[in-house]
Amino acid sequence: MKKKIGIVDILQIQSAVVIYSLSTVAANLASKHAFLSWKYILFFGLEFFILGVYAIVWQQMIKKFQLSIAYANKALTLMWSMLWNFVIFSQGITPWKVVGVVLVVIGVMVMNLSSEEEKENDK
Repeated sequence: MKKKIGIVDILQIQSAVVIYSLSTVAANLASKHAFLSWKYILFFGLEFFILGVYAIVWQQMIKKFQLSIAYANKALTLMWSMLWNFVIFSQGITPWKVVGVVLVVIGVMVMNLSSEEEKENDK
């Protein structure tokens, strides 16, 4: 039986999601350079390294969370990617993108809350 999800647990799983989203930043940076140039290889290697770290962290997260809850939280990669696009690549945030991310966040919250209700009903 898994324990109740607390704020520390949410922060831990979100740190895994942030790590994963950073791999998309490295991939985007790699794509801006000529194939097999030293900068391409550097950013591609960074992406590979980030994904390796993420794989280790994610394994720990799926030990703590139900798989459906873990993957629902992973959907927040959309929010982090939108933030990185704005901060690092100066790409705009449109109202429709915000609406989409808000819908995803609401869905993740519903999944997390429904998990809590299931645990309370099992008692």
